[in-house]
Amino acid sequence: MIERVRRALGDRLVFAFRHFPLAEVHPFALAAATAAEAAGLAGRFWTMHAKLYAGDEPALTQTDLRRYAEEIGVPPQKVTWPATRFVEDRVEADFNSGVRSGVRGTPTFFVNGERYRGPVTVPALLAALQPSPASAS
Repeated sequence: MIERVRRALGDRLVFAFRHFPLAEVHPFALAAATAAEAAGLAGRFWTMHAKLYAGDEPALTQTDLRRYAEEIGVPPQKVTWPATRFVEDRVEADFNSGVRSGVRGTPTFFVNGERYRGPVTVPALLAALQPSPASAS
């Protein structure tokens, strides 16, 4: 869904992704977040991100993360603990920033610095991100 919004708006959209792993709800969320960050060091953040969020039921065990890394061309040992220790601070900083901003769950979106509270659909997000002709004048 986000990719469709990004394609529709092109470079008119500045999209920033922040990690907010809810370990109490999703026991593998922290491992997945650090795997994505580690893959990002090899220029493969969004490719790994797509793998992590593919399918109805996420498969995020260490074995799954290693397999995804192989599939996207990143050495598997680079995306699993203990190699991911060096990106844990980044994930923790994202989480803490989210808490300070009032994030309580995922997904949470912000539009122009304000928390978006509308429907999480492509048409609704596009409408929120594009000023109406009346407000643009």
